[in-house]
Amino acid sequence: MEKKLLHRNEVPVELTWDLSLIYENEDALHADIRKAEELADEIEKKYKGNLSSAKNIDDCLTMMRQLLEIETLISNYCELAVSVDYSDSAAMDLQGQTGRTISAIESRLSFVESEIIEQDECILRDAIELARENKNYLQDILRKKPHHLHPEAERVLASLSEAMNVPYQLYGLAKMADMKFDSFDADGNMYPLGYTLFENNYQYEENTAVRRNAFDAFSAKIREYENVTAGAYNTQVQNEKTMATLRGFDSVFDFLLFPQKVTREMYDRQIDLIMEKLAPHMRKYARLLQKLHHLDTMTYADLKLPLDPEYTPRVSIEDSRDYIEKGLSIMGEDYAAMIQQAYRERWIDFAQNKGKSTGGFCASLYGKGSFILLSWNERMSDVMTLAHELGHAGHFKKCNTAQSIFDTDVSTYFVEAPSTMNELLMAHYLLKTSDDKRFRRWVLSNMISNTYYHNFVTHLLEAAYQREVYRIVDAGGSVSAEVLNSLFKKTLEKFWGDDVVLNDGAELTWMRQPHYYMGLYSYTYSAGLTIATQVCKRIETEGQPAVDDWKKVLEAGSTLDPIGLSALAGIDITTDSPLLDTIAYIGNMIDEICQLSEEIAL
Repeated sequence: MEKKLLHRNEVPVELTWDLSLIYENEDALHADIRKAEELADEIEKKYKGNLSSAKNIDDCLTMMRQLLEIETLISNYCELAVSVDYSDSAAMDLQGQTGRTISAIESRLSFVESEIIEQDECILRDAIELARENKNYLQDILRKKPHHLHPEAERVLASLSEAMNVPYQLYGLAKMADMKFDSFDADGNMYPLGYTLFENNYQYEENTAVRRNAFDAFSAKIREYENVTAGAYNTQVQNEKTMATLRGFDSVFDFLLFPQKVTREMYDRQIDLIMEKLAPHMRKYARLLQKLHHLDTMTYADLKLPLDPEYTPRVSIEDSRDYIEKGLSIMGEDYAAMIQQAYRERWIDFAQNKGKSTGGFCASLYGKGSFILLSWNERMSDVMTLAHELGHAGHFKKCNTAQSIFDTDVSTYFVEAPSTMNELLMAHYLLKTSDDKRFRRWVLSNMISNTYYHNFVTHLLEAAYQREVYRIVDAGGSVSAEVLNSLFKKTLEKFWGDDVVLNDGAELTWMRQPHYYMGLYSYTYSAGLTIATQVCKRIETEGQPAVDDWKKVLEAGSTLDPIGLSALAGIDITTDSPLLDTIAYIGNMIDEICQLSEEIAL
């Protein structure tokens, strides 16, 4: 039986991250807030109405970079504090205060982009030649020009930036602060339940009664919040549709894909090909799980089962360091030093506590280190999650060092490639450590059930469902809990067919992810993993030259679009080939897992 979750102040400090690496205390935070306000005053005084020359534009943008660096530290410090305890009212208040301050600064300084965008193109071209650090920002200004509004409209929209984030805040509050889970019964025993307990433990529980009863109890509780969650989400997508219309985009899809610098064809390809081509392979894997676990039926609540739970080793935090250092050693000494620093300086929040955000993420701060959130359960899947997040940390350590802060906003289409690459490198390392068939099957099944399932199934199904939501919104409609439940259930039915029985509550899965508040993000996990799979195959066959190319990609930041970054790594994502090859690669792994299962049984 799992222990009840601790309150944040009861968690051992060594399991938590150290936010003093950003600010030693709140006095230092407030000093930076004053500095940001003073810098904003100076920019406004010097440059408002004076951005008509290339030199003034570049001088102003140099100051704007300094301001952005400070604002990044301020906002992340406050957001990270909230993410580990949504019940901390003081942290919530501080986040609100700083958010309003930054919103006010952005509103006052919205004139910078507005004035620059109104200049003749020849002036902007001259400014581009003056400073490499501002080059891509200015090129993006030229790209945005057709969608820019009147300066006063831009100022008003900037002042509303905090209000536009309210739907996401409400989602987090409902999920992490308001939902109180009762214990549930399984075979006469009572088990504690919570969001993190369900997602990090009970989904993988080998005991069928515990696993399925946990799913039922969890679903019953979140169903109580389906209307308020749907209301928050509908507000989010309506806001996005309004912004798309205001800025002159033909559809909300075009508006959300614009900053990613990818085409609608690339977006649709990921969803359509995976829904059609990958589904048969994953259904085969589901049937194997059912057979090996002797299940009467394969239900949605059973899909996260490990293939061979008796073979799954418990992994301590200290053991994870050894695995990751060895698994990622191919990336070189500087990368290994970053991993050691992450453990030594407490970049990672391993704790499980009440009110903590679920899942995992990495926030990389320009000029500082990274901060990684996850909940440690001593599973190899946790090692893979940590390697994934360290992939983000390693990526941004390289690009933050090589590029200006303007050139670190990497397209979400590509941003999951470095993280998923680390998962693949880890798996390939493990495969080389033993010739035992059961061990090989275990590693391959981890690749399928964690790396590929998470990115090519979980997030891809979210993306397919999300596309239907935006189609409704584009046509002038709105979405309710009833509509969202129906859309998600149809998406699951299309992918899993008759091979998986959908438990009552499976349709509520849309309530469990924050990605829908981040635009068209869900589909990019499969896009990034497609790139990573192809590059990893290059590394396996070509060795160091492919690694060197990958390091160049990591350093490039946002100086190249996703097509350019992939080309630098030797991959052409303008065609179907990389994705089809990756789907075939997944299918071959599943075939091998099935074959190994037959051999092991003999």
